Amino acid sequence: MKKLVIVESPSKSKTIQKYLGNDYTVVSSKGHIRDLAIKGKDGLGVDVENGFHPTYEVSKDKTDVVNDLKKRAAKADSVYLATDPDREGEAISWHLADELGLSETEADRVTFHEITQNAVKEAFEHPRAIDMDLVHSQETRRILDRIIGFKLSKLLNSKIKSKSAGRVQSVALKLIVEREKEIEAFTPEEYWTIDGKFVKDGTVFEASLARINGEKAELHTGEEARKVYDECQGPFTVSEVKEAERKRAAFKPFITSTLQQEASTKLGFSAKRTMAVAQRLYEGVDVGNGEEGLITYMRTDSTRLSDVYVRSAQAYITQEFGKPYLGYYRVSNDVNAQDAHEAIRPTNINHHPEKIKSHLTSEQYRLYKLIYARALASLMAPARYNSAGVTLTQGIYDFTATGSRMVFDGWLKVYGEYDSSKDIILPMLSQGEELTAAELKCNQHFTEPPARYTEARLIRQMEEEGIGRPSTYAMIIDTIQERGYCSLEKSSASGKTKVFFPTEQGKLTVEKLDEFFSSIINVKYTAQMENKLDDIAEGNADEVNVLQNFWDKFTPLLTKAYENMEKIQPEKTGEICPECGGELVYRTGRFGKFISCGNFPKCRYTRQLEDETKEKAEPTGKICPDCGGELLKRKSRYGTYFLGCSNFPKCRHMETVEGEPIEAKTTATRRRTSRRGSRRS
Repeated sequence: MKKLVIVESPSKSKTIQKYLGNDYTVVSSKGHIRDLAIKGKDGLGVDVENGFHPTYEVSKDKTDVVNDLKKRAAKADSVYLATDPDREGEAISWHLADELGLSETEADRVTFHEITQNAVKEAFEHPRAIDMDLVHSQETRRILDRIIGFKLSKLLNSKIKSKSAGRVQSVALKLIVEREKEIEAFTPEEYWTIDGKFVKDGTVFEASLARINGEKAELHTGEEARKVYDECQGPFTVSEVKEAERKRAAFKPFITSTLQQEASTKLGFSAKRTMAVAQRLYEGVDVGNGEEGLITYMRTDSTRLSDVYVRSAQAYITQEFGKPYLGYYRVSNDVNAQDAHEAIRPTNINHHPEKIKSHLTSEQYRLYKLIYARALASLMAPARYNSAGVTLTQGIYDFTATGSRMVFDGWLKVYGEYDSSKDIILPMLSQGEELTAAELKCNQHFTEPPARYTEARLIRQMEEEGIGRPSTYAMIIDTIQERGYCSLEKSSASGKTKVFFPTEQGKLTVEKLDEFFSSIINVKYTAQMENKLDDIAEGNADEVNVLQNFWDKFTPLLTKAYENMEKIQPEKTGEICPECGGELVYRTGRFGKFISCGNFPKCRYTRQLEDETKEKAEPTGKICPDCGGELLKRKSRYGTYFLGCSNFPKCRHMETVEGEPIEAKTTATRRRTSRRGSRRS
C-alpha cells in the first residue's frame, strides 16, 4: 500500500502529489476535523474541576472525511501528517493522529514553509514527532476563547443584547471605541503659520516661519500672525545652508501584519481578502508546468530569509541591475517571532510577476507583484539623496526650507511604484545672499483630533500592543463588524479611505466590559496572555497553571457582573399587541430589527418593521372572498402590482389587479408535495 500523506487543503494536496509521485497518496482533511464538544457543565466541553481536561468531538461536516481517512490509514504502509507549519497546523496534526490511532511520538510529522519540489522532498527526508508544546499552546488558546466566548457572551446577551465577546476581539473593539471617545472629547486649538514663496534662477520654493528669537515659533492668534507678517516685509538673508548625503534603507520583507497593512494602503485589499489571495499563492498555481507554490507560508512574524533565496536574489540583482544595486541581508525579529519561519517571499526568483501574469487572476498578480518586489528590494542597496536645508532670516525671524534630490534609486528601482516620496528641489543658494519673498501669507489652522483607525492602522496598533497574533488579525476585524459593533466606512463623502466607526451597541459593550471586566479585557492583560501562550509553546510554562490563574481571576468578575449589571429593557413602540393586549417592543434578531410582544415567550406575536422606502399598500374597498377582510393593492418584489388581503399572514388570499386568483407558492408547493407522496404510495 502507498504511503498516505494528509494535508489541510484540497488544492495544496494536488501540488504536493505532483512532487511526491506515485508512491504517495496525498489527501486533505479540509481543515480542522474536530473541536471542543458543546456538552458538560455550561456546555464548555472542558472539565474545569479536573485540570481543564477538554472533550473533543468530530465536527458534523467532517464525519465522512474522518471515516475515509481512517480507512485509508488502516491500509497504508505509513502515514505522514503535513499540515501547516504553525501552532494551528500542529494541533490539526495531533487531532488527526488521535482520531487515526497514530502515536504522537512517532516521527510522522512533516513541515515545510514553501510548497516547492525541493522543500517538500527535503521535509519528507526529515520527519519528526508532533510537537506537543505547540499543541498545548493552541489548546490553551482554544479553551480560553471557549470560556470567555461562552460565558461572557451569554452574560452580555442576557443583559444588554450584545451578540458576543472575546478575549482579543473585545480589546480590538475597545481600541476603536476609545479612539472615538478621544475624537468626541477633542477641542480644536487655533494656530497660525507664516508661509512664503521665494524664486531663484526660475526655481520656486517655499519656506515657513520656524523660529522667533531662536525659539520655536508658536502663533496662536491672527493678531500675532499679522504682527510677524508686517515685520517680515523686505529682503531676507540666507543665514545658513546645510548640505548632506542621506541614505534611505530598504524595508524588510513582509511578515503577516505588514503584508496586510501594505496590501490595504497600496492595493485597497481588506485583511481578509489579502489572506485569502495569499493562501492560494502559497498552496499552488499552475504557471505552465503544473501547480506550484509561488510564495512561502503567509502566517509568519519572522523577517528571516533562507540562505538559498538570499543567494539566488543577490545573483539576480547583480545580473539585472549591476553590483552597485547589491545590498546586504539584515534580519531583526520581534522578541516573540517564531524564527523557524521565514518572511513572506517568492519561492522562485525567476518567477518574475510579468512572466507569469497571464496565469494569475488580477488580485493574485497584484499581491504577488507586491510580495516579489518587497522581498527583492530588501536585499538591495539603500537609495541615496542629496539633501539641503536653508534658513532665511529677517531680524528675529527664521524661515526654513528643506529639499532633497535622489542621486541613486537603489532598492526603489523595484519598489518605487509603491513609494510616495518625491524630490523637492531647492535652487543653489549661498550664505549671505538676499532674497525677497514673492509671496507671504498668514494661514489659519486648527489642531486635528487623532485619526480613526483604518484596517491597516488597527492591525499596526494591535501588533505594537502585542494583541493577538498575525494569523488572527483578519478574523478579529471581520468578527467585530459581523457582530454589529463597528462599521468600516469612508470618513467623508469625498474621501476614499475607509475607517472604523463604533456603533452604539459597540460603545455599550465596551462600557459594560470596562465596568465589570477591566482587569482582564484590556491591552496589557491580553498581551501578557499572548506571552504566556508563547511560553507554553516553548515548553517554559504549564498550560493548566495558566488556565487556572485565568479562571480564578475571571470567575468572581463574572459572578459580580451577573449580580450588578443592569438589564436593558427593550425599547417600547407605544403600540398594543393585537393578540394579548401587552406592549409591543423593538427587538433585534438574526435578520435585523423587528417588533414583538413584550410578554414573550407567553405571547409570540411578531411583525417586521415597515421599510420607509417601500411603497405603501393602498386600500381598494374590495372585500376578500376568503375572510371578509379588505383587499389592498401591493407592490411585489418584482415591481408588479397585486391585491392581497389585509389580514395577511392569517389569510393568504391574493389576486391580480384585474381580479384573477393568484395561488400562493407555499400552497402550490404543498399540493405538489402531496401529489408526489400519493404517487409513491
